[in-house]
Amino acid sequence: AWAGVCSICLHLAPGRQAGSQPRYAWLRELGLQEENPGVYNGRWGGGGEVSLEMGKIFVEGVGEVQEYVDVCDYAVGLSRMIGGPILPSERPGHALIEQWNPVGLVGIITAFNFPVAVYGWNSAIAMICGNACLWIIAKVLEDNRVPGAVCSLVCGGADIGTAMARDERMDLLSFTGSTKVGKQVALMVQERFGRSLLELGGNNAIIVFEDADLNLVIPSALFAAVGTAGQRCTTARRLFLHESIHDEVVAKLAKAYAQVRIGDPWDSDTLYGPLHTKEAVKMFLDAVEQAKQQGGSVVCGGKVINRPGNYVEPTIVTGLPHNAPIVHTETFAPILYVLKFKEEEEVFAWNNEVKQGLSSSIFTKDLGRIFRWLGPKGSDCGIVNVNIPTSGAEIGGAFGGEKHTGGGRESGSDSWKLYMRRSTCTINYSKNLPLAQGIKFQ
Repeated sequence: AWAGVCSICLHLAPGRQAGSQPRYAWLRELGLQEENPGVYNGRWGGGGEVSLEMGKIFVEGVGEVQEYVDVCDYAVGLSRMIGGPILPSERPGHALIEQWNPVGLVGIITAFNFPVAVYGWNSAIAMICGNACLWIIAKVLEDNRVPGAVCSLVCGGADIGTAMARDERMDLLSFTGSTKVGKQVALMVQERFGRSLLELGGNNAIIVFEDADLNLVIPSALFAAVGTAGQRCTTARRLFLHESIHDEVVAKLAKAYAQVRIGDPWDSDTLYGPLHTKEAVKMFLDAVEQAKQQGGSVVCGGKVINRPGNYVEPTIVTGLPHNAPIVHTETFAPILYVLKFKEEEEVFAWNNEVKQGLSSSIFTKDLGRIFRWLGPKGSDCGIVNVNIPTSGAEIGGAFGGEKHTGGGRESGSDSWKLYMRRSTCTINYSKNLPLAQGIKFQ
């Protein structure tokens, strides 16, 4: 499939092919033909394979694969920048440096909701750090003169994951999935003093203050709560609205929900597809029922859609207290709990009171509030946004969260350090042997 969609044609103008012209003969010497499967032009043009696998809409599937392409491009540049500092030594004639080396073998266990992108974040960075990975098909690597064993694919369930977690040959195990399973993985890896990278659940909140631009708020909340049918780890599950704008925002958001085009993920007009499994549908219904029992009112949605597939209605629930048990439960489905607040201090605390700490966002024009939100008394999440949704992270920043989200970081910034081991190296280039801290040993 990759060879069919990843290609470059050597054409200079209509009817003229570069490879047939003497001045471009060197292209053939490089092994390039008129059609070059496996050579990529930076843009993915494939079909809806991701939609078939997990049900997300076509444009999201294409965007996910494009994200893999982009992180590969990012990783190539990063490979020329990795290095450790040269530190001042307290001893004359000595140099103190940090050396970074590959950890070795990186195991990657990915989740159903991002079958391509999450693997890309891990594998691209892991490989430019010099590691081998346990995941992918070998052909593309071999076509580019890289041994296929550098990235190997294993298919299986919990038995394979358990074996990877317990195997001491696995130098780093990256796990993306639920907090419940992630805890089991972490304990198994820690038991052998291994290294793990965990990207787990998120009970993410958007906070909207009275001075917010509602033209930004409505589409942001809609996308964050409904995108991928609520099956992103960064999906907005809690929407805190200042009491002065609560009713207005709920009315506008309900109107926007009513316009969401639900249908076949391969249809270009579709904005919202099915849930992943029948079990997810049951989980959705159970959560809606619990919300009602705990005092919530369903503004819109709350039901299964009568059509083939695992379709449910995007749902808004109001009237619950901030600390209701169902509000503190991450339900991997399109349910948005809308909650009122009065003061900045209380709502910042409510954002932080859940066990997970992945993504968070506020909408405001108050510059002081923005920096309080970003500071030590603000959000305790790994992703802290202002005037944008909780979902849609860029590859250039480190992706991950705190607390029960696992503490791991993937993709950009200095996430590469998790895929390497660090050595502090002291080099004596003098003829003397001074000891550290001025110790005399004679």
